[in-house]
Amino acid sequence: MVTLWYNYFISFFRGEKMQVKCTLCDQIHTLVDNSLQAKRLRNRRIYMYLCDSCYERIENRTKERHATGKFRLFEEKKKEDDYI
Repeated sequence: MVTLWYNYFISFFRGEKMQVKCTLCDQIHTLVDNSLQAKRLRNRRIYMYLCDSCYERIENRTKERHATGKFRLFEEKKKEDDYI
């Protein structure tokens, strides 16, 4: 346990890099190991990594669909509780 913590401590100050793969274009990128995005990917494995170009492409297309007026976000209908 001590050696694991020591290795993490040393890698934190060295600024080591973490390799990640974009889920859409399968390109491999490097992130600084102690950045917020790397920490999120390490701790919550559900998060997907998207490179900047894929993220911008999805953002632009979503804005285009939203501008048409036919884009709707469906929300769950919640039952109101009389006792609350």
